[in-house]
Amino acid sequence: MFTTQQILERGKNVLIGNYGRLPIVMARGEGSSVWDTDGRKYIDLFAGFGAAILGHCHPSLVAAATGQIDKLWHVGNTFYTEPQIEFAERLNASAFPGKAFFCHSGLEANEAAVKLARLRGQQSTPRKWKTISLNRSFHGRSMALIAATGNPATKAGFEPMVPGFLQVEAGDFGALESAVDAETAAIMVEPIQGEGGIYPLTLEYAQQLRQLCDARGITLIFDEVWTGGGRTGKWFGYQHFVSPGATSTGDCVTPDIMTLGKAVGGGLPVGVMYARPDIAALLVPGKHGCTLGGNPICMSVAREIFDVIQAQGLLEHARKLGEMGMATIKANRRLTDRIVEIRGKGLFLGIELKSDPTELVEKALANGVIVNLTAKRIIRLAPALNISEETWKHGLAVLMNTIEQL
Repeated sequence: MFTTQQILERGKNVLIGNYGRLPIVMARGEGSSVWDTDGRKYIDLFAGFGAAILGHCHPSLVAAATGQIDKLWHVGNTFYTEPQIEFAERLNASAFPGKAFFCHSGLEANEAAVKLARLRGQQSTPRKWKTISLNRSFHGRSMALIAATGNPATKAGFEPMVPGFLQVEAGDFGALESAVDAETAAIMVEPIQGEGGIYPLTLEYAQQLRQLCDARGITLIFDEVWTGGGRTGKWFGYQHFVSPGATSTGDCVTPDIMTLGKAVGGGLPVGVMYARPDIAALLVPGKHGCTLGGNPICMSVAREIFDVIQAQGLLEHARKLGEMGMATIKANRRLTDRIVEIRGKGLFLGIELKSDPTELVEKALANGVIVNLTAKRIIRLAPALNISEETWKHGLAVLMNTIEQL
């Protein structure tokens, strides 16, 4: 047996230091709780960057994975497998009619989306190849997606940027419209900017995007790596873009391509590029691929995630707890001088502090709660959708006390 300190030293010797790791070794998890190697328990309000959408070691997901392990692990995408088809059918039932390409991550899904938009753009005269995204955005860390990301810190050290990508100010439709030219193939946005600080797009802006793309033959891509899979209290973030009085999700501002990751794998490596059938048809053999994409084990778990969320009414549960959490924090008068605002939807919330917190994450951990900090002063909360009301309330109480202590 190794002590925690010995494990930490072993890790420092063999792991590249590209992550700002905390000096804690996590050993096991159950639901919305995790325990470290010293036996200390934590309430997990971040769920592994939102990926553990049903918490840790959910029995239905364990059963789905182990059941598939006994059948088929991997055969490659020159064959059909039922788990892929079944998960794609779940996507069709909960999103717009489309076809799915499976990969390992949201980054890869975004790469596939940009490539598909360029293929579509090649049919135009002049050929369309440029992608416009927004400031504060985050779309991944490949060379192309760094160029698409609207954060100078993410780009630093990797110049010159891959050509064909530019950013405009989020919410400024005039700036976006001015940036569009005859070579613009795609506009890529997050329904709620995650890494940028939990900034939701407005309905009006989403509607303007759709109208512009339709008028100019531009592919509209919604990066739903953070917001897909029920995180916001709806299956997908775009489903919030509904005019007052609309009677169905068919009235939503719907993208041409949607990318998914994080939650749809429940913690396993799953990414999805999901596109309208007419656009998806352009991705013919030889144009794109992923060796392990759509692995039967991962697909079985992804399918089960959607089934559990549906059966247990977790979308409504997420909406209810999210509204409760926002109201609780806003009502805490002791935090009035410390918080700018709280924003988000469902169980995807950002608490913007008035000043940069000192060791906020570390202090929250010491108090037994896992949270995350982004954009220097924005606390991100993204717990499992099935977190109990009692655990949610307790975790928020601990977090609010921690903010008071800063």
